[in-house]
Amino acid sequence: MPKLIRDLTTGSVPKTLLRFSLPLFLSGLLQMVYNMVDMIVVGRFVGTRGLSAVSIGGEVLMLITFVAMGFSNAGQILISRYVGENRRDKVGEMVGTLFTLLMSLAVVIMGVFLLTYRQIINWLNTPEDIWEYTRQYSVTCVFGIVFIYGYNLVSAILRGMGDSRHPFLFIALASVINVVLDVLFVGPLGLGPLGAALATVIGQGVSFLFALRLLYKSREHIGFDFKPAHFRLYPSVTRPLISLGIPMVIQSAAITFSMLFVNAYINTYGTVAVAVTGVARKIESMISVISQAISSAGGAMIAQALGAGKIKRVPKVVLHALWILAIPASLFALVTALRPEWLFGLFSDDAQVLAMAITYIPVAMIQYLGCTLRPPSFALINGSGNSKLNLLVALLDGMFCRIGLALLLGVSMGMGIMGFWLGNALSGLVPFLIGGTYLLSGAWKRRTST
Repeated sequence: MPKLIRDLTTGSVPKTLLRFSLPLFLSGLLQMVYNMVDMIVVGRFVGTRGLSAVSIGGEVLMLITFVAMGFSNAGQILISRYVGENRRDKVGEMVGTLFTLLMSLAVVIMGVFLLTYRQIINWLNTPEDIWEYTRQYSVTCVFGIVFIYGYNLVSAILRGMGDSRHPFLFIALASVINVVLDVLFVGPLGLGPLGAALATVIGQGVSFLFALRLLYKSREHIGFDFKPAHFRLYPSVTRPLISLGIPMVIQSAAITFSMLFVNAYINTYGTVAVAVTGVARKIESMISVISQAISSAGGAMIAQALGAGKIKRVPKVVLHALWILAIPASLFALVTALRPEWLFGLFSDDAQVLAMAITYIPVAMIQYLGCTLRPPSFALINGSGNSKLNLLVALLDGMFCRIGLALLLGVSMGMGIMGFWLGNALSGLVPFLIGGTYLLSGAWKRRTST
């Protein structure tokens, strides 16, 4: 088997899961770090207004990346399945299809955003005193969307073949560049949020170019020669990609839009509330990177196992993912409960921000619980390629529960910002209920071909 391709269907389940997820975790950790650096540097040099602007700008960026996440995740699952089935020709066709689809979508989405960004920023109820900062950060970041989409699709290809090490190295490169340029642009050059956005785009661009170079050098192993004529949509793989990808896109879109909907209400509580929510999201992302790594690794392992017909391996992956995640989640919960001022103080020394942050602790506990329970469920649902169940999760978690609970608690029950925070956190438990039922039903056993 070529060095670029790893067999995830042999060996101890926990060891394989940890070995494959570790580079994914480190990649996510570094990505989180360089996103946090934006907020920390801007918060220190510009203040609460800059911190809030980067927080809302990050929400806007989420709005344009969910398509890349959905189709990249679907492509990764299908490539893993093809590797398990030893169908190397399908891997090459999927590479050409992913490049053609995602890079085309990146250009289209960038154009649409540049025409509508004013309406989007206003829709988020952006406070007037940070509107211009938010515009600078958002518009600059959108010019890097081709790099974001490109990095996601190359990483999906590599991870689908069992290679999680190289995506980590590429994101490490982007992180170092981002941190250095962040300090330079926001500090001595005084560019504010604009400088933070420029640092992010440059780091992403360099990372994508190095990732693309590796994929080109490995063209024989992946069965794709990079000739212009082969960058097209291959019908045999486009159908399953669309079938699995659209529900994943809808899932990402539903969660993204519902979070933006809830945040639009939160933003009406003022700049301090925006800053606290943004910092809380960054803190939760510390455990989320572990969750996402386990979910991605588990999904690839389950897809390869089903492709190879190793049914008994699947529930082992799910159960081991659960206990692995419980350990870091418990540690994060302890730190948040015992040292909240120190944790939030990493981002801001504003007394009002720190005072409101204390009230967020109960919500953080629920978020950590969700970060433990969700990933094993997503690994099973995505790894088995169940597009209908993905759609159900998207609608329940992303739309009905998050928006419904937020409005119920925040508006109908008059809990204010606490109600919106709790509604968002509680909705994150829905995927576990659906995924747990799916596991116990055994319906996933019948999904052994794509």
